[in-house]
Amino acid sequence: MARFVRWAAVVAAGLLVAGCGGGPSGGGGDEGKTRSEEPSSPSAAAAALPSSLTSQKLDWGRCASTSDSAAPGDEWRCATLEVPLDWSKPDGKTIGLALIRAKADGGPGKRIGSLLFNFGGPGGSGVSRMPYYATTVSALRERYDLVSWDPRGVGASEGIRCRSDKELRSAESVDATPDTAAEETAYFQDAASFGKGCQKAAGDLIAHVSTTDTARDMDLMRQVLGDRQMHYFGISYGTELGGVYAHLFPKRVGRLILDAVVDPAADSVGHAKNQARGFQRALDDYLKSTGQDPEQGSRKIAALLRKLDAEPLATSSGRRLTDTLAVTGIVLPLYSQDSWPTLTSALQAAEDGDGSELLSLADQYNERDSSGHYGTSAHSQRVISCLDDRQRPTPAQTKKLLPDFERISPVFGDFLGWDTAGWCHDWPVAGQYDTPQVSAPGSAPVLLVGNTGDPATPYEGARRMADELGKGVGVELTWKGEGHSAYGRGSDCVDSTVNAYLLEGTVPKDGKVCS
Repeated sequence: MARFVRWAAVVAAGLLVAGCGGGPSGGGGDEGKTRSEEPSSPSAAAAALPSSLTSQKLDWGRCASTSDSAAPGDEWRCATLEVPLDWSKPDGKTIGLALIRAKADGGPGKRIGSLLFNFGGPGGSGVSRMPYYATTVSALRERYDLVSWDPRGVGASEGIRCRSDKELRSAESVDATPDTAAEETAYFQDAASFGKGCQKAAGDLIAHVSTTDTARDMDLMRQVLGDRQMHYFGISYGTELGGVYAHLFPKRVGRLILDAVVDPAADSVGHAKNQARGFQRALDDYLKSTGQDPEQGSRKIAALLRKLDAEPLATSSGRRLTDTLAVTGIVLPLYSQDSWPTLTSALQAAEDGDGSELLSLADQYNERDSSGHYGTSAHSQRVISCLDDRQRPTPAQTKKLLPDFERISPVFGDFLGWDTAGWCHDWPVAGQYDTPQVSAPGSAPVLLVGNTGDPATPYEGARRMADELGKGVGVELTWKGEGHSAYGRGSDCVDSTVNAYLLEGTVPKDGKVCS
């Protein structure tokens, strides 16, 4: 079952993509909202860290190839950082986190320090993604070591795989918008089965892969890398991670850039509604670009999905295009305006009776290659987000929410509505909070970039993150653009503002707009 709540960054067809979760109890909105009980000071955790952690020396060596990517060039080096499995027991069992780094190339006296990158998800591999993204941020390498990592439970850092390829292929037939009792039973049985598979695969780790755990890993990383302050570039879910870090360690914040900002005030149902709005907004913009009326075009696509729900479409591979796979295929090109022509072709082919192109797009999102092998970022995504989020609507509560979702988006609403109940259904561990705590009094200014056409993290999230971080901390920059994220997407205004902040420490005026 594909997830597109709080989607954010993995490498797929040159696009950035990712997901979210839930927690026990809940309906919708702000009722019963609680905050994380994490302390606003890191002293309790940091004071007890053994020197075996804080004084460890990283053994940087050539990076190896993985099943998902070739070995990067000679300028990249990889190492393993040891971190506590359980941050409440820092002198206990440890796990290894895979790191990758390219040193600053600006010459003596230019280097500021390390710049850590998280590309989103949760579940995206920084080790695989960083070398590809380096060309986008080449100007930053003059003064920073470019550093990323696979967060705990991801990729080479104790990566979790909850299902075999065969089981994933079989699950493609499960309808993510059930409209019969039998389909509903199958949907929730599949969700519960996935959780059991994750628990079996992860063992003790399943309770220690939260965003808070990763934020604490980041601060140990900062110490071991030899940096006095944290300089960080977070995209999509990486913005939530950055906000949590700023809350826990406000005095250690250096220059933080958060691009494609997650709304920290939204619970899991709120995130799903935000994304229904965001993807519908992006779809409307796409339809306008083709000369179609957005309302009529959306009705036409919704009708296509209903036809596929009744009878999946044939494809050249012999597999069938279901409505669930089709909506995933529609979503992927909305991450980048450059991919809109691909969506036009795929939709026309489907209307003509061939689901091959939409299926190919869905496979890219689901990390399925031509041999039928799937990547694991969606597994890690689910394990992390379900540990984070406490709100888990029941099937009955979700059914009451569906009309709201369908009013927001006739194309995406039904899928995102059902997902609020299915994603963490019968999950083996409790969620930690309804919304993350990101208030960071005393922090240095944090630059937040919102894109008005962002489908996955609607631009309103940047203002809400600024409000939550606190007065004088969050500084908002808006780009009137399309696609997921803003930096490196063609706006000289955005790029020069971000570069001036990271390279020179120049903080723009709050509310600056790049058109």
